[in-house]
Amino acid sequence: METVIAKIIEGEDSKNRQKIEAAARILREGGLVAFPTETVYGLGADALNPAASAKIYQAKGRPSDNPLIVHISCMEDLEKIAARVPAGARKMAEQFWPGPLTMIFEKRGNVPLETTGGLATVAVRMPGHPVALSLIQAAGGYIAAPSANTSGKPSPTLAEHVAQDMNGRIPMILDSGAVGIGIESTIVDFSEKIPMVLRPGYITPDMIKKVIGEIKIDPGLAEENSGTRPKAPGMKYKHYAPKAELILVNGAQEKVQQTINDLAREAALSGKAVGVIGTDESCSSYRYGIVKSIGARSDEDTIARHLYGILREFDQKDVDIIYSESFSTPRIGPAIMNRMLKAAGHQVIEV
Repeated sequence: METVIAKIIEGEDSKNRQKIEAAARILREGGLVAFPTETVYGLGADALNPAASAKIYQAKGRPSDNPLIVHISCMEDLEKIAARVPAGARKMAEQFWPGPLTMIFEKRGNVPLETTGGLATVAVRMPGHPVALSLIQAAGGYIAAPSANTSGKPSPTLAEHVAQDMNGRIPMILDSGAVGIGIESTIVDFSEKIPMVLRPGYITPDMIKKVIGEIKIDPGLAEENSGTRPKAPGMKYKHYAPKAELILVNGAQEKVQQTINDLAREAALSGKAVGVIGTDESCSSYRYGIVKSIGARSDEDTIARHLYGILREFDQKDVDIIYSESFSTPRIGPAIMNRMLKAAGHQVIEV
């Protein structure tokens, strides 16, 4: 299969509409299209077509019990797929949609189990990216879309990342450049009496509490290979992982830097190709391996936006092992560390 990369170019409104309509036609006919959102690039299919949703799992190599997120473009469409929308969810939608928030509801019968991973609940999001919203509207209102990468690999924040994984597997990629946020949406489960945050993201628990009051935080993501059926994407299986082994080092900065230098030196002497992830403030302290800055420690948004791209850059360098600083920043640090811990298989050295 030839994969067409259709570039969305600012100012070329007529041509852009033609490209989006061509992508929508593929979706309406049961095919797959990768498209940009403000979080990461998504791999889309008609959410109400069970055969189309099944194609997503096949293209990604994704376990069939890992639910997909249904992307919508208006609140009226939510009512048609969610059996019950609690008042708290409506308040959240008013505050954060369109945006990087996914909410889980009891599903209506028109949402196929192939889309929900066999669950009686459906995860729904209204993305805050103009191309995504235009595509959803043109395609009929409901696009199921996980991240547009091979299952388990770092999520794509550029169209070229999508092409690395999906070239020849899907007919079209809509290329709108780099995404704005770089990590997946916050997921809140509204199918329970007290809403529960299942995945941290750009919308933080403090932001949610200000809107709806009491919430719960999932006490621990299900262990990899457990028998637990995941209720939201990313809860069960290893995600975001580079080819190389990734090890996080956590603690006081000076000790972290010294430990990474010691570990990188030992690995290099043993013949391994080594990668190091630091920050603008610390990279000059590292003396071994390929050193990359994820951004300034004071700029959480940049760290989030660069994370998956840096992991993919190390894939291109064919390193054997990566040592990374941890990033316990105050606002979205928990979301960043959630992704890094999953990528590292929870390998952390405390110093």
